[in-house]
Amino acid sequence: MSDSEFSNHRISFTLEELCKLTHAQLYGNPDLRIYGVDGLETATSKEASFLSNMRYRELLFKTHAGVICVGKDTPLVEGKNFLITENPSIAFQQIAEAFLRSTNHFTGFEGIHPTAVIHETASIGKHVQIGPYTVIDQGAVIGDYTQIGPFVSVGPGVSIGTHCQLFTHSTVRERCSLGHRVILQPGAVIGSCGFGYVTDSNGCHTKLEQLGTVVIEDDVEIGANTTIDRARFKQTRIGRGSKIDNLVQIGHNVSLGEHNIIVSQTGIAGSSKTGRNVVMGGQAGVVGHVEIADFVMIATRGGVSKSINKTGKYAGSPVVPLVDHNKQQVHSRKLTEHVKKIEELEKRLSALETLHQTCFKS
Repeated sequence: MSDSEFSNHRISFTLEELCKLTHAQLYGNPDLRIYGVDGLETATSKEASFLSNMRYRELLFKTHAGVICVGKDTPLVEGKNFLITENPSIAFQQIAEAFLRSTNHFTGFEGIHPTAVIHETASIGKHVQIGPYTVIDQGAVIGDYTQIGPFVSVGPGVSIGTHCQLFTHSTVRERCSLGHRVILQPGAVIGSCGFGYVTDSNGCHTKLEQLGTVVIEDDVEIGANTTIDRARFKQTRIGRGSKIDNLVQIGHNVSLGEHNIIVSQTGIAGSSKTGRNVVMGGQAGVVGHVEIADFVMIATRGGVSKSINKTGKYAGSPVVPLVDHNKQQVHSRKLTEHVKKIEELEKRLSALETLHQTCFKS
């Protein structure tokens, strides 16, 4: 962005204001005005950036950024402005979000769009935004300051807390509930039917109706095109503060603990339960009716086939403790070498047996 464009930009903060916002120590000009954020390589003199990995320290000498968020142990460069904190990534995030809040990037539409369809029995809180062609069904409750984008479907009896964000084409089906500050990325589906059928003697499948709900607790984020199935009778529950990536499948009656992180393409089968701060890497899989202890980490493509009762890191399919998995990988890389040695030993053994038989006969 050119300097002339910056001069017409209506949102800006001084370094002194950003210092207070991030609780940082300021090194530089407190009156310098910042108009946006960008990476170190492309930031201009009117933008903020950050350095959190010392591998990229050389960029400090090349960057044109107006201010750089750095850690307390980062050597400073003369003639540049710095905001010094314990965690420069978090400080930069706070600055970026300050600009986003000021410009309202959620939707360009204010209030409730005239094309939205809202049932007369629905309860809409204060300062709620509802985008074009969204449907709010019978008896739904929408909390204050919640933002709902275009083409969103909120089913009958749904409860949504305050300060939530539901992006385009997300769906919350009947009687499900979202806590406060929940984020649904585009295409997320909350309360789809659990996958349950009864197969008769002729091999025909009869659907088992899923009569339960989904409960999403406070401060949860659900990624794009992720599906969370409703329980058969009671609740599928996602614990407070959990973050779920795109394209994740969570089956019916699953209970995720607080502050879990579930990475994309992971599948968790029905009635499984996790503790708090469980992390699952991409494409992990969990069979049904197992339990995973607190602070367990499952590596990418890890397959959980039975309950994990001990905190730690696990990998493989089926998973084993990471240390054991790494040993197995080392051995498997040497498999060809081991086969050759076995073949050589077999030849030597065969030769010795032949020699032994010859000596015995003689």
